[in-house]
Amino acid sequence: MIRESAPAKVNLLLHVGPVRADGLHELCSIFASIELADELSFEPAPGAAGDEVRCPGVEGPNLVAAALAAFRARIDGGLPPLRVEVRKRIPVAAGLGGGSADAAAALRAANELAGRPATLDELRALGAAIGADVPSQIAPRHALVTGAGEHVEPIRLAPLALVLVPHDDGLSSGEVYAEADRLGATRPTLDPASVQALAQLPARDLAARLESDLEPAALSLRPAIRSNLEALRRAGALTAMVSGSGPTAFGLFDSDADAAAAAATIPGAIATRLRR
Repeated sequence: MIRESAPAKVNLLLHVGPVRADGLHELCSIFASIELADELSFEPAPGAAGDEVRCPGVEGPNLVAAALAAFRARIDGGLPPLRVEVRKRIPVAAGLGGGSADAAAALRAANELAGRPATLDELRALGAAIGADVPSQIAPRHALVTGAGEHVEPIRLAPLALVLVPHDDGLSSGEVYAEADRLGATRPTLDPASVQALAQLPARDLAARLESDLEPAALSLRPAIRSNLEALRRAGALTAMVSGSGPTAFGLFDSDADAAAAAATIPGAIATRLRR
């Protein structure tokens, strides 16, 4: 059996550019890998007719199954049918990359069980066809992410604690990007060099400069998210934003103790931190 941790991410900064020829938006984003993570186990099931993916509490198609199918279609590794158990801790459809993290974990596990026939770059290329956030999670860490998610450059970030406030009514990325286009919230050009420079700032300076081009669209579609942002600010957050396409709001804090105290005042909040 192989066990894989699948960490969530937050978009500390997210700039969205024009639509490419393939229909995807260019982006430039600081992906912060956080300690909140799903846990997955993989074991061969030689007698099974196909992969068995169990994710208690989450119904419908799972990106884990798509990742295993993509691996077999592209990599000649003789991967047997697998029995997979997904223990979900990351909220679903929350802008935290949980499904993408699970898919990346499946690609890592499949590669290991098949005898490592693929390089990390080959796994990232497979992941890009599954979802825009998957390549960055193949080797999860803080990263500057560009292109439509396929270009991943590791970065360092100052230590920060976070409070996440999920929202019951999830959002689809496609819906949020379409609303951002309607609102005119995207940019004609992107500047990765300036974003990379921001990532090097001390925690408080970084917090003061963060922004997300998708936040207006997420708030337009789910106005109730505003109350979660306001609750984080009242609790002392250095800044409060919507992560990715939402609807999860997050606040940044100087210390774990500050984050824990803030989370205790907000129903459903989750205290966590950047991975080190």
